[in-house]
Amino acid sequence: MAVLKRRKFFTFISLFGISFTLTILMVSTALIDKMLSPDYPDHKRSRSLYVERMEIKNSKEGWMNSSNLSMYFFNHYVSTLKNVQKMGISSNSKSSNAYVNNKKLVIGYKYTNADYWNVLEYKFLEGKAFSQKEIDDAEMIAVISKETKESYFGDEKSVVGKYISADNINYRVIGVVENVSKTVRNFSGDMYLPYSIAKDNRNNTDLMGTYTAVLLAKNEADVPKMEMEFNQMLKKVPIPKDFDKIYCNADPFFTAITRRIGGSSTNAAVAKVISLAGGFVLLFLLLPTINLVNINITRIMERSSEIGVRKAFGASSKTLVYQFIVENMILTFLGGFIGVVFSLLIIYLINQSNFISNMRLSMNLTVFCYSLLACVFFGLISGVYPAWRMSKLNVVKALKA
Repeated sequence: MAVLKRRKFFTFISLFGISFTLTILMVSTALIDKMLSPDYPDHKRSRSLYVERMEIKNSKEGWMNSSNLSMYFFNHYVSTLKNVQKMGISSNSKSSNAYVNNKKLVIGYKYTNADYWNVLEYKFLEGKAFSQKEIDDAEMIAVISKETKESYFGDEKSVVGKYISADNINYRVIGVVENVSKTVRNFSGDMYLPYSIAKDNRNNTDLMGTYTAVLLAKNEADVPKMEMEFNQMLKKVPIPKDFDKIYCNADPFFTAITRRIGGSSTNAAVAKVISLAGGFVLLFLLLPTINLVNINITRIMERSSEIGVRKAFGASSKTLVYQFIVENMILTFLGGFIGVVFSLLIIYLINQSNFISNMRLSMNLTVFCYSLLACVFFGLISGVYPAWRMSKLNVVKALKA
C-alpha cells in the first residue's frame, strides 16, 4: 500500500484506466452474452438451424438481389427435408396502429405457422397458440404479448375471447404470452397472427419474401445431417431468370448472426465479421495496456535508488521482477474490483431504464470469468515489460539516481 500511496496521481490514473476499461468490457460482454446465449423463447439452439436470407447474383454483370424468404420456399422446398423434425416460420415485424382512449398505440405484429409455437418455447400466461386447422381456415385470431394486453386492455384479468382492433381489423385474442426481449429480434413481437391471413402469401411463388425459419432436428447429432441435406436441396432450387448463382444457408445461431451483421450470405461475410470483431477487441485492450506500461515504467524508474540498494545487498533480478509483477497484479485486481462495482451499477441502471425493451442484463459466471481473464491480461502484460526493464538497471547508475 505504501508503494501505491507514493505517487497518488499515477495510482489514480492506473486505477481509472483499468476500472473504466473493464467496466466497458464487462457491460459489453453482458450484452453480447445476452444476445448469443440461449434465451427465452429460443431455448433449443443446440438442435436448431436458422434460415434467414437468400442472395441471388448475376456474376457476369456484377449485380445481386437479397432478401428474406417466402412462405412458398419453405413450404415447397424446405418442408421436404427428412431430417427436419419441425419448422418454425415467422415474418418480419410490421407495424399497425390501434387507438385506446383516443391515444395511438403502435403494435408490432408478425405472421407465423402452427409449428412456430412448438419450435419456440413461449410462456403462455393465458390461452393457447393457434393450431394448423385455425391457420387452414384463415381465422382472424391473435396471440398477444403481456405488454400489449396491459396497454390495450388495461387491468382486465383475462382477455381471451376479447377482440383487439389494429388498422381497423378485428382479431380475436386466443392467447397471451410473456414479453420477449428486443435482443431476440426474430422472435419478439406485440401480436402474432396466422400466416394464412397475410395477403402477400396468396398465389406467391417467388423464392424471396419476408419470412425466416428455425429448423429443429430430432437431436443434436442430426443437426449436421440437416445442414447437409439443406445444402443438397438448394442445388435443386431453380435459379430465377437473369441470375446465375443462388446462396442460402441453414446456419447455427452464431453463424446466422455474423451473416446478418456482414450483410451477405457468403462465407466471406462470416470471416470478415469475426476478424473485425477480434481486431476491435484487441485494439480496445491494447491501448489502455500501452498506457499502463508507460505509467508502470515511470513508477519503477522513480524507484531506481531503491532497486540499486536491494541489488547491492544481493537481491536477484528474478526476485525484483517477481515483486513488481505482484505489485502490478494487486493494483490491477483492485482496479478490476472497482470495475465490477461500476459494471453492476451500470447494468442495474440499464435494466431499470428499460433501454432495450424487456431486456435484462446480468453479471453471470460467463461475464465474470471473461472479466477475470481481462484482469490477468492487464496485470501480466502491463507489468512484465516494466519489470524486465527494471531488472536490467545497472547497480551503480541506480544508486546515483
